[in-house]
Amino acid sequence: MKRTELPVTKAYKGLGMEGPIARWYARTTACYRAEFEALAGRIAQDLMPGASVLEIAPGPGYLAVELAKRGFQVTGVDISRAFVEVATENAARAGVAADFRRGDAAALPFADSAFDFLVCRAAFKNFANPAGALSEMHRTLRANSKALIIDMRRDASDAAISETVGEMRLGPASRFFTMLIFKHMLRKRAYTRESFLRMIAASPFGHGQIDESPMGFDIWLEKPGAAALSAPMTQMTATC
Repeated sequence: MKRTELPVTKAYKGLGMEGPIARWYARTTACYRAEFEALAGRIAQDLMPGASVLEIAPGPGYLAVELAKRGFQVTGVDISRAFVEVATENAARAGVAADFRRGDAAALPFADSAFDFLVCRAAFKNFANPAGALSEMHRTLRANSKALIIDMRRDASDAAISETVGEMRLGPASRFFTMLIFKHMLRKRAYTRESFLRMIAASPFGHGQIDESPMGFDIWLEKPGAAALSAPMTQMTATC
């Protein structure tokens, strides 16, 4: 089944990332290029050449571009019209083929089992319907394939936030503004480990693996093949 229409209800929490705000975010996060390159390298280790990859909420598209540079078939879907434009521009500037389109994480405009890998970085906490997003991730993922969610943790300390923002090497004004956003907006939207455990258990994935850092979580999810789905329940133990 393919979802083709955006829902009427608001798909995200807080203000929309459009216009000057989206462009400011693109400039601010450009300093993470080394991180995007490293993450793309990690992901590439688990994928076959030419694999199809979906990035959900790619924002300016920096990670998607790095994945495309490695020869993967990359698609990005974002609720923001401005981010779709910026990501498309960045891909063209880098000379890579990547398809960016507008869509809601809880109603992805793709057929069932369309992708070999899904990634969502620094955006899951902003989804208005996280349960729906998990369900859609499972639906559009091929059997025996993985999804990765990377996001901030609700109990991230002020020290961890300060270190992260410090590494961005921003100017004084941008640094101050970014620190406020992390501490007083994004952290409040973020989830605890326990919250993620409950959401994953209630989702079609059923279980996953959560790796922790002072700032956030790497959440690995896998869609099993038919053989695993038919296995006795005693073999389907959670690893979270």
